[in-house]
Amino acid sequence: MPLAQLISTEHLQQRLGQENLLILDCRFALEDPAYGRRSYLDGHIPGAHFLDLEQDLSAPVVKGVTGRHPLPDPSALVERLRSCGLRADSQVVLYDDGPGAFAAHAWWLLLWLGKRDGLYLLDGGLKAWREVGQELTTAAPSNAPGDFSAQPDNSLLLTADQLAQRLGNPDLTLLDARALPRFRGEVEPLDPIAGHIPGAQCAVFTDNLGNDGRFLAPNALRERFDKLRGERPLENLVAYCGSGVTACHNLFAMSLAGYPLAPLYAGSWSEWITDPTRPIATGD
Repeated sequence: MPLAQLISTEHLQQRLGQENLLILDCRFALEDPAYGRRSYLDGHIPGAHFLDLEQDLSAPVVKGVTGRHPLPDPSALVERLRSCGLRADSQVVLYDDGPGAFAAHAWWLLLWLGKRDGLYLLDGGLKAWREVGQELTTAAPSNAPGDFSAQPDNSLLLTADQLAQRLGNPDLTLLDARALPRFRGEVEPLDPIAGHIPGAQCAVFTDNLGNDGRFLAPNALRERFDKLRGERPLENLVAYCGSGVTACHNLFAMSLAGYPLAPLYAGSWSEWITDPTRPIATGD
């Protein structure tokens, strides 16, 4: 069974109230950091706890050193997740109200901490939940504190130096999850330098979804990533994006397609450009 699993709105509704169910609301907006918590307080799926991208799922930014969303300290993240009720046997459902990038980022962080089963993304997110008339609540969740024990797996990570040493290797498949204009360096709304890491291919994360906002079928996702990879070895695939968030959507989609979990360059473009000696590219 792949590490990536989806749950439908119908199946989640049937599971509400189960003792080992943990629902995590991961809503966020880059242009309005308070949006996620505000929206959660306005209404959320019953039983859901809120996790904030910048307060809970990232470490503080060190200007000129880190990217925009550095990996959180594992012990701090585990403590936060335990406060939500995370246990080894928890069935965790993650959602946001967009294309699923923030939920997928939380999914990847849980994998990194060693939680390898019982992880689901709500297919279609909160939009799908609302479309079928499911209720929202403002009531606080009541999970008892959990006792999850983390074992961070740094084999899932690639540092900037490790990636730099692999640039130019013809077997490397480096996938950039950002939109094509940002990849080409035509626009850059978030970072001070535009462009991409040399040798990368643009693999826009929203192309993992259909027009209904749900993930494509596994065979369609497999076809997508097989085309991007070509004949290059699976073990030489690396994912990145602007700050290590949307790349996790590609990693989730690749897992749905049956790919082994590839490493994430978590610092991504926003970290890469902090060192002026690192090469950059523009165009296709």
